[in-house]
Amino acid sequence: MNIAIVTACPNGQVSSVLSARLLSAAAQRRGWKTCVEVQDAEHPERQLSAAQIAEADWVLVVSTGPVDLARFTGKRLYQSSPAQALADREHFLDEAAANAQVQAAEPFAQAPAAATRIVAVTACPTGVAHTFMAAEALQQAAQQLGYQLTVETQGSVGARNPLSAQAIAEADVVLLAADIEVPTARFAGKRIYRCGTGIALKQAQATLAKALAEAKVESAGDAAAAPSAKAEKAGVYKHLLTGVSFMLPMVVAGGLLIALSFVFGIEAYKEPGTLPAALMQIGGEAAFKLMVPLLAGYIAWSIADRPGLAPGMIGGLLASTLGAGFIGGIVAGFLAGYSAKAIARWAKLPSSLEALKPILIIPLLASLFTGLVMIYVVGQPVAAMLEGLTHFLDSMGTTNAILLGLLLGGMMCVDLGGPINKAAYAFSVGLLASSSYAPMAATMAAGMVPPIGLGLATFLARRKFAQSEREAGKAALALGLCFISEGAIPFAAKDPLRVIPASIAGGALTGALSMYFGCKLMAPHGGLFVLLIPNAINHALLYLLAIVAGSLVTAVVYAVIKKSERVELAVAPVKG
Repeated sequence: MNIAIVTACPNGQVSSVLSARLLSAAAQRRGWKTCVEVQDAEHPERQLSAAQIAEADWVLVVSTGPVDLARFTGKRLYQSSPAQALADREHFLDEAAANAQVQAAEPFAQAPAAATRIVAVTACPTGVAHTFMAAEALQQAAQQLGYQLTVETQGSVGARNPLSAQAIAEADVVLLAADIEVPTARFAGKRIYRCGTGIALKQAQATLAKALAEAKVESAGDAAAAPSAKAEKAGVYKHLLTGVSFMLPMVVAGGLLIALSFVFGIEAYKEPGTLPAALMQIGGEAAFKLMVPLLAGYIAWSIADRPGLAPGMIGGLLASTLGAGFIGGIVAGFLAGYSAKAIARWAKLPSSLEALKPILIIPLLASLFTGLVMIYVVGQPVAAMLEGLTHFLDSMGTTNAILLGLLLGGMMCVDLGGPINKAAYAFSVGLLASSSYAPMAATMAAGMVPPIGLGLATFLARRKFAQSEREAGKAALALGLCFISEGAIPFAAKDPLRVIPASIAGGALTGALSMYFGCKLMAPHGGLFVLLIPNAINHALLYLLAIVAGSLVTAVVYAVIKKSERVELAVAPVKG
């Protein structure tokens, strides 16, 4: 038998590739001949050729959104989602082969014209996991509910599948599933509903229903209205994460460049005119000096839009100059943002001069206010506090180091990329500017433990896990090695009362061991791949030992306390 396999998960290329490879392998084990297309808008040349389609006995389409099926007219075709296809591939292929139907001459297999139209934007602080996982969950929920959904992901590589003006104009509602601030100027006049990526990921159908029911048109008056205490608290946290998300690439680049300078020797950069000196100049003197101004600038941008950017960066640079570090940068960002927002709201000018506000009045007054407060009020006390914190971290005894590692490690595993996880991560990243590298090592090591540990558990107690969970375990292992804690979310969503305690136990142990061993990490991301760079981490073998120990604890604890998936085992016996 000859089949053509097409996978299309536009906001989650990992799902597309994984579905294509696993289904193709399963088909080839049966002796079937396969040709595969993983749809990618940037590479249309990779589509199946007309000859390949003509030779196929039937076509299998696995997608999370609308797919153009016109080219398959007249062929037997079966369409499904990745979740259904990967749950039990052997049974799925039997079902697909038996139920494939001749494709009628219709231009698009999509929701009818009268279907509800939704456009969405997903964005998380790091733009790595939650962004794309939330997008895919929303796509699948919309397909099940019969809605027409278009999602733009604002990830670490920028915006993918950007929303067109036509899609926005035709949409009934705009859904912003974002943990950072997303500009809304292009959605003027549209009903908007806001939520976090975590809610969209875990309760996708409920989120779409709430968006349709509760979305409101946001006007300038709404933005200026005094928010509730709860909304203000959420807003402050979102502004902070926005600043961290823009600062993060600078920290990663700077930290790795500093580590590269150490390849030639720990003190080789002190020799003027050498390559190590140049690397240290780029990473330590340029990138790290821009960290705090970027943090402050984009906190202010999140609060007051573009008029807040200049005073925020000026305040951040002053914080860095005064020795107030990342804590001073956070203070400067909020000072600049809220002062710029207040000036924009309360400064009344004649209509002929209104255009001067964003380019002259707001930057001038907000910069003046922020700068004076930083110099005369905030700078010195915050600098003294940061110096005391840095001294404490550098001189703390073994017991205090272990306790700090336990705390940071446990926090990284409580909500797997949620607010508590991000708070521990942001604290550790901020300390890099003060040359405190041990908390960063403990934080990253602990963040890798939940997905690695749960992935190992699917091997240790294979008979307790459904086939779909075993496949998720393999993906979790890969994500864990890359320091993507969100790889454990499928397990935590299904069994939180067992997964989260097991994860915390392993993460806390790893964090404590990392601090006990005195491990120091230069870069705030990259997982085990950072170890390929000499001197990016000291005590590399002990660091690996800490990660392995915590992962095994999580794996063993969860393997013991997990209940067996008896229903699936009855119909899908384990294969050797």
